Amino acid sequence: MGHRLSKIYTRTGDAGTTGLGDGSRVRKDDSRVEAMGAVDELNSAIGLLLTESLPADLATCLNDVQHTLFDIGGELSVPGYALVSADKTTELEHALDELNADLAPLKEFILPGGTRAAAYCHLARSICRRAERRLHSLAADHEISAASRGYLNRLSDLLFVMARAINHAAGSKDVLWRHERAKQDHSP
Repeated sequence: MGHRLSKIYTRTGDAGTTGLGDGSRVRKDDSRVEAMGAVDELNSAIGLLLTESLPADLATCLNDVQHTLFDIGGELSVPGYALVSADKTTELEHALDELNADLAPLKEFILPGGTRAAAYCHLARSICRRAERRLHSLAADHEISAASRGYLNRLSDLLFVMARAINHAAGSKDVLWRHERAKQDHSP
């Protein structure tokens, strides 16, 4: 494989546009660029999560997620291009089912927290939701892979369950939202 990035700066974006993979140029605040940026930010948040000590199966799963997110970014950078198949979403569903089977059923909402790794996982989950919203906004006017949109939807679910699994593996409890406190805060 040849060198893909022989020069890091090109100065071509200084005027507020950026190049897509098909050679076209769009504004840096174009909805496509916003979606690409959100997916990239999600990938970075998962990279941060991977700096933590995680169970090996979770780390392996997250590494695969990072590669798929890079593929989604590739799809977004070349309009009409598809790299991600529905099989990737099925893989997330299997991982989700396996992780969730070992967790106690939830009776309350939980807050992001517990261990630092779980908090990072919740951060990645919330960024994933934003990336999903950006893809859906883009899909209103452009052809965007249904497989990629489904993947992000399922990934946010997986990251939620993964945060709980991380806390569970560390012997830390979920941080439960205290319904009673909410009632007190809103009483007259």
